[in-house]
Amino acid sequence: MQKKDFEKYKKTLMAKQQALLDSVQEADNSGREVDEDPSDIADVASSAYNKEFYFNKSSADRNTLRLIQEALARIERGRFGRCQGCGIAIEAKRLNAVPWAKYCIGCQEKKEKGTLRE
Repeated sequence: MQKKDFEKYKKTLMAKQQALLDSVQEADNSGREVDEDPSDIADVASSAYNKEFYFNKSSADRNTLRLIQEALARIERGRFGRCQGCGIAIEAKRLNAVPWAKYCIGCQEKKEKGTLRE
């Protein structure tokens, strides 16, 4: 991978990172703003659902943030774009879709099945 490619992916990852940081902050704030003293059972259920929704959204965003930070670290080490399972280059098409991808398609499928040895 060429230096200009690293810079392109770094810029993309940093933009996604900032968007997720904003989203996590918004979810945290929205989760706190949920009605603390609901007046009836429907309000209690709605409040509980909203809190759970914001918690799950925040949790998923935090996980993606961790993957993005790992990808940025791989860029700094010059290891970005290499599969952490088999070491081959990850296809540009995959990196364009999921720039924080750790694995090539084959290794990702193995990871999801639980058969990838790391």
